[in-house]
Amino acid sequence: MDKLARSKSPVGEFAARQIKRKRLTRRWSDKYFKRRLLMLDKKADPLEGCPQAKGIVLEKVGIEAKQPNSAVRKCVRIQLVKNGKQVTSFLPLDGALNFVDEHDEVVVEGIGGSMGRAMGDIPGIRWKVSKVNGVSLKELVYGRKEKPRR
Repeated sequence: MDKLARSKSPVGEFAARQIKRKRLTRRWSDKYFKRRLLMLDKKADPLEGCPQAKGIVLEKVGIEAKQPNSAVRKCVRIQLVKNGKQVTSFLPLDGALNFVDEHDEVVVEGIGGSMGRAMGDIPGIRWKVSKVNGVSLKELVYGRKEKPRR
């Protein structure tokens, strides 16, 4: 028996339409194709696929680092403006907590962990604060700019 006789897909001069249709239906059993087409990752993402989002600070929280490190990582709870979802966001740099107050408007972005997940020893934190009231948090911490008065 040759290779063509054992093939499961239709073979021959007029088989193209059947092969094409079969391929379309079989693709849905590939989990990566299915997740991409149904946009499951965007639906689960609080930022809805965007690189950055604005939010209002609800409270300051300290999160304990994972073993073997022992530290309290400074974070803030934020309510996103676009959809009202709440996320916990990390404050990078030393003394950044002093420049963020409750009810401030902040811009959050991904923290840079693999597959859009948490990074380093901070458990469950996927976002970091980049701006406070329209001013870069880095500039505030280094003393190059002042936080605007409201």
